[in-house]
Amino acid sequence: MKDVIKDLCPPFLLRSLRSMKSRITLRSSSSPRSGRQDLDVYWDPKMAEMLEHWGEGNAWNEIQLLMVNRKGTVLDIACGTGKTMSLLSHFSELEVYGCDISDMLIAKAIERGIPRERLAVTDATSMKYTEGAFDWGYSIGSLEHFTEDGIAKFLGECSRVVKGATFHMVPVARSGRDEGWIKTFQSYHNNGVGWWVERCRRTYPTVHALDSSWSDNFSLGKWLVCMKR
Repeated sequence: MKDVIKDLCPPFLLRSLRSMKSRITLRSSSSPRSGRQDLDVYWDPKMAEMLEHWGEGNAWNEIQLLMVNRKGTVLDIACGTGKTMSLLSHFSELEVYGCDISDMLIAKAIERGIPRERLAVTDATSMKYTEGAFDWGYSIGSLEHFTEDGIAKFLGECSRVVKGATFHMVPVARSGRDEGWIKTFQSYHNNGVGWWVERCRRTYPTVHALDSSWSDNFSLGKWLVCMKR
């Protein structure tokens, strides 16, 4: 099971979550503004188990490289069970905080020993934090699950609560095309790099797209580095 999980990253949790649904529909739309996120999965224990392994050997190595020489407070947006927070905890110059919409996943993070005061249950599109509360921020395998309106609000909130750069790991279509809003187990965007950069630039003046070592049969991983200047 672990070998299978290591090959997975949201949004392609479907392959290990098929047993949770007997029927799955597949559809796409180029304009999901009126669509809805699939949120129920974030309260499923099988999702919590997945989140303990999927970033091994790729995204979790990369976020450590991105944060290794930084100081101050950092926010893990959609932190899940807090596994990534734990990996960053040995950087003594950082204070790592995390938030997630799922109280179940936040409870898992508390169980693993992350201080309760560093965790919050909140929606990434309307976070509870004050303006400029953090020096840095990141999200991994989360931004693609928001509708277009949600992406704009997510990035707007990142800009509001984080003073410095934010880093967002997303899948981009291996085909290079904008394949649109895909519905498998979860809904997500599987679009080209340009699509993502353009949306980030609506909030951040400087955006860099860096390669991630994560990939699957449908997508390649990219880090979107969003800077305020």
